[in-house]
Amino acid sequence: MCVQLQTLLLLTLWLSVTQGNSWGEWNDSQLQPTIQKLMKGYNCYLRPNFNEGPVEIGMSLDIASIDAISEINMDYTATIFLRQRWRDSRLVFPGNESVSVDGRLVSLLWIPDTFIPDSKRSFLHDVTVDNRLIRIFSDGTVLYALRITATIACNMDLTKYPMDRQVCTLQLESWGYNLQDVVFYWTRGNDSVKGLDVLRLAQYSVESYYTSVSEAVYETGQYPKLVLHFALRRNVLFFILETYVPSILLVVLSWVSFWISQSSVPARVCIGVTTVLTMTTLMMGARSSLPNANCFIKAIDVYLGICFTFIFGALVEYACAHFYNMQNQTIEDVYRDLLREFCESNGNGSIPIVGSNQPNQSVEVGSTAEELTEQSANSTTRNDVLSKEKVSGQGCSLSSVKDMSRRAASTFTVENPHNIDRHARTVFPTAFLFVNILYWLYYLFL
Repeated sequence: MCVQLQTLLLLTLWLSVTQGNSWGEWNDSQLQPTIQKLMKGYNCYLRPNFNEGPVEIGMSLDIASIDAISEINMDYTATIFLRQRWRDSRLVFPGNESVSVDGRLVSLLWIPDTFIPDSKRSFLHDVTVDNRLIRIFSDGTVLYALRITATIACNMDLTKYPMDRQVCTLQLESWGYNLQDVVFYWTRGNDSVKGLDVLRLAQYSVESYYTSVSEAVYETGQYPKLVLHFALRRNVLFFILETYVPSILLVVLSWVSFWISQSSVPARVCIGVTTVLTMTTLMMGARSSLPNANCFIKAIDVYLGICFTFIFGALVEYACAHFYNMQNQTIEDVYRDLLREFCESNGNGSIPIVGSNQPNQSVEVGSTAEELTEQSANSTTRNDVLSKEKVSGQGCSLSSVKDMSRRAASTFTVENPHNIDRHARTVFPTAFLFVNILYWLYYLFL
């Protein structure tokens, strides 16, 4: 038993030694070079091709999402996958395969100092580890990928809001290396950007996009720059349902007062005041999500102003109609009183003269023509004397002022105030329809 146990232990030891030698020979001959061998003599503080020309860095983007587009701050927040490729001859190793290394080893390699110049806030995702990818190919090509979320400025023209079209950019520049050190280029032109075709936004739709290569000129020199341009078209259907349709209905509601009797003062005033206050609230709500800039007269402000003008005009229309109605009632009351006095004076034999300058004068019914002539001559003489005294004392005739006031009052007097409502039923809808046609033609097609 002991002999068999010793024999088994010796066999196990011999197998372990034999396999250990074969593993060691396989690691030395067949395994790809380790990071330690590649990093031997490597200086991460010097760029590739130092003193031999600029490093060509190809870039590509994947737009994962555009989370928010703010008109108040004029920026948008996007999550992107940024991929950079360059060739470092110091990392060449034999074979045709690539080596993927841990992202935490990025501090051992030289990487470009790419940054987003228009970024307000940005961060690198670190769940569960830093979202970095480093892959080294056998010819020395390095692939460096990052997942970044950044809030980027976008200058917006809101004069046609909400029928506007915004063109935003995503710029990539080198911070410290100028054109003599590095050169940027898109790896596949416009195809270097992915994700915008299938992107779905709440208020916008991606209309088009393209890439360009340019230079950034600063006081310290010229630096490479890549730019992604993308156009966003706002979806106007949401604003039609939320703002335009309610404002149109409020204008139509204000026209209901044209069919209500002018004597129903509480009803017509209630409709006018309610529509004005509701329109004011709607205007304040529509402007709460927009920047308070005086340089922007937006399309929605113009339309809400038009609607408010028509609503306020309907309220003013009733004020004018009610005023002329009360004026005509007053004149009718005066005529009625004069007629009553005339009827009462028939028993006394005197007729009140309404058109005379002296209201207290009366003419006897039974008087003769000669007496009438004499009385009129006396009144004319008396009026001439009084007028001369007034002209000499005051410089102007009081009777002429009264005549002018009577003519002015007769000019602004409406014989039938109900015609105001009758004409308003046609004028207001026609004018509103005409203004709407001009508004939509201008902001949609110009």
